[in-house]
Amino acid sequence: MSCPDQAFARRVSRNSILGRPQVVTALLSINDDTHAIDVAADTPLLWALRENLNLPGTKYGCGIAQCGACTVHLDGKPIRACVTPVSACIGKRITTIEGLGTPDKPHPVQLAWADIGVPQCGYCQSGQIMSAAALLAEHPNPTDEQIDVAMAGNLCRCGTYNRIRAAIHKAAAIMAKRPAPT
Repeated sequence: MSCPDQAFARRVSRNSILGRPQVVTALLSINDDTHAIDVAADTPLLWALRENLNLPGTKYGCGIAQCGACTVHLDGKPIRACVTPVSACIGKRITTIEGLGTPDKPHPVQLAWADIGVPQCGYCQSGQIMSAAALLAEHPNPTDEQIDVAMAGNLCRCGTYNRIRAAIHKAAAIMAKRPAPT
């Protein structure tokens, strides 16, 4: 455990013993910037991102990690921000949809999403894109089965699953600089 993590653990423990709210200053690495926020240790990361840091791209969907709308990366792995406490993120690298790409240099998944025309209502898209980017980081040329497994936790109420799969294949092709499958 690093020094900031030990100090955080001591404050949480001391506040628990004294019956005080566990409000602490948490240092979080988000989109390659460090942010200090005062929150309760058990505050879901989703609310810290949206309310404390004004990063509204990560959406609230269900609040129980079932829909995937709140997906972000924690050390490169997709997690559900609605059920992940801030205390579990200290000392780790968080990437949100705002940090995945830039307007000048969008992530290949974002390019493919736009080219294929995936979104209808768009509400689930940030979570879908974050899950797809994590999949491609692990499997640069995923099969349909790998896509279906990786994306199973992300619900799309508009039912654009075929376009999502096509966009993931196109993003894989962009990343490999090869023609996309037809």
